[in-house]
Amino acid sequence: MNITEKILAKASGKKTVHPREIVDANVDMVMVHDLTGPLAVEAFKKIGVQKVWDNQKVVVILDHQVPAESVKAAELHKTMRQFAKDQKLRIYDVGRGGICHQVMPEKGHVVPGTVIVGADSHTCTYGAFGAFATGIGSTEAAAVFATGKIWLKVPEAIKVNVTGQFQKYVTPKDLILSIIGRMGVDGAIYKSAEFTGPTIKSMSMAGRMTLCNMAVEMGAKNGIVEPDETTRKFLEGRTSKALPNFESLKSDKDAVYERTMQFDVSSMEPQVACPSSVDNVKPVSEVGNVPIEQAFIGSCTNGRIEDLRLAAQVLKGERVKDTVRTLVIPASQEVYRQALNEGLMEIFTDAGAMVCGSACGPCLGGHIGLLAAGEVCVSTSNRNFIGRMGSTQASVYLASPATVAASAVTGKITDPRKLEAKA
Repeated sequence: MNITEKILAKASGKKTVHPREIVDANVDMVMVHDLTGPLAVEAFKKIGVQKVWDNQKVVVILDHQVPAESVKAAELHKTMRQFAKDQKLRIYDVGRGGICHQVMPEKGHVVPGTVIVGADSHTCTYGAFGAFATGIGSTEAAAVFATGKIWLKVPEAIKVNVTGQFQKYVTPKDLILSIIGRMGVDGAIYKSAEFTGPTIKSMSMAGRMTLCNMAVEMGAKNGIVEPDETTRKFLEGRTSKALPNFESLKSDKDAVYERTMQFDVSSMEPQVACPSSVDNVKPVSEVGNVPIEQAFIGSCTNGRIEDLRLAAQVLKGERVKDTVRTLVIPASQEVYRQALNEGLMEIFTDAGAMVCGSACGPCLGGHIGLLAAGEVCVSTSNRNFIGRMGSTQASVYLASPATVAASAVTGKITDPRKLEAKA
């Protein structure tokens, strides 16, 4: 079996499972946030169960519209605070955590070999730690609150084998954009995308999280990377009391895959997903002259410390173009503090960027930095759908932190390697 099949077999009490088989899996952790949580709470109350199945395994994180920008948002936050209090749940409130997909592993709610579900499509991020992690609906989350179980179809698996060494300013974000560009937004519907190969083995946890985060953008049920020493080092000292023991499962050498895809990053250049689909991917050299009004560095895809370091490396000694609003949003309070200690915040502010508190920000068009009609944003986030970041007449391009930072300086989508050469 491959790693995903092994995890689902263990979670459902079976020795083996097969692709397309329906299993009744035990859930190790469930997460909801301020947008999806209130619906889950409402559905849970209709079920009629008084208490969640295990209050150590339900996590509430406020991150999408924080601090509350409207009375409606404030009321939703109030609902989640009260539910967490009544059920004695772990809640990461405003200023206490950050973006859910960064906070969950940081605070030890993610470990290898477990089944983790979240009422957010980018829950698949946690597959970077060798867990089976997938997004579910709010009413489905309510059922998990009540039972601790979920029906799942065992996905067929696609092996994505990656070789080669990244050139300077080419990143895991460029790799996943390239993969989605080749696969298409519907190329892996309800499949497991298993990222493997020497390039993945040498990749940081932040890079692996970026890959798994965007697996859903090609339709995948989950993205996953086998746990190793890099995984262990990240999780050391972080493990939640609710998940004290974990098993680092790996795919068998004779595991069956629907297909294997090969990628060599050696000659890859920075990639850009053009409006208005994540698979409309082009090398930056083919994008053309695209002026921008906004640059966004952050999100659950690229708001980690190594992303901020890379952006700061590009921005150091530079000035953001006067016509460009540049927002930098660390993915969590932990990342914010680390960036502050390393002097990155000074680099950003000296360059003319605005640093905001740890939250989802403009990614979903909910709060901070929305776009007006006709405006263009280049963003490190994961979606560029029509209306995603504000006006339906605005345009969103997706790129790496290095490309976004370089574009902020020049005022148009720019290859960061060209900016360095010019300097």
